[in-house]
Amino acid sequence: MDERDVRLLKAIADLGTGSPEKLHEATGIPVSTIHYRLNNLKDDGVIENDLYDIDLEAFGLGVTVVIEVLADYSGPYEEVGNELLEIEGVTQLYFTMGETDFIVIAHLADSDRVERLINDFEAIPEVDRTNSTFVISTMRDSHRALQSYTLETLLDELGIDG
Repeated sequence: MDERDVRLLKAIADLGTGSPEKLHEATGIPVSTIHYRLNNLKDDGVIENDLYDIDLEAFGLGVTVVIEVLADYSGPYEEVGNELLEIEGVTQLYFTMGETDFIVIAHLADSDRVERLINDFEAIPEVDRTNSTFVISTMRDSHRALQSYTLETLLDELGIDG
């Protein structure tokens, strides 16, 4: 994998599409080269399917960390949340009720990067402390929540007659 592959994968993530024409517009990489590289990324297992899901471990971001962030803030929680979202590696952020204010999911290249991530969090004045948990094994990680339901259950849950 090289810089062009990373640019393509980043563009796919940003644009939400694998359209070679749109990727060409975003990256300036020729359409024929995009086709060739996407096929190679599929063959290498980095792109898992035609929906352009990226295997983060194959890509090089194999360390997943779940971080609880306890904060002390007087303004809207969105202000602190937006600062947390600016930190590289943060892929998911949840504002929660209870002792923990935010739950962060981060995907990093290696365990050494966790220290940088935590230092970045703690540089935010409103952050009091963090509690980090390394993920040992991912049991399910799907952005397609509908896959965990049967069609019948979805129709029932949504009150739609089937």
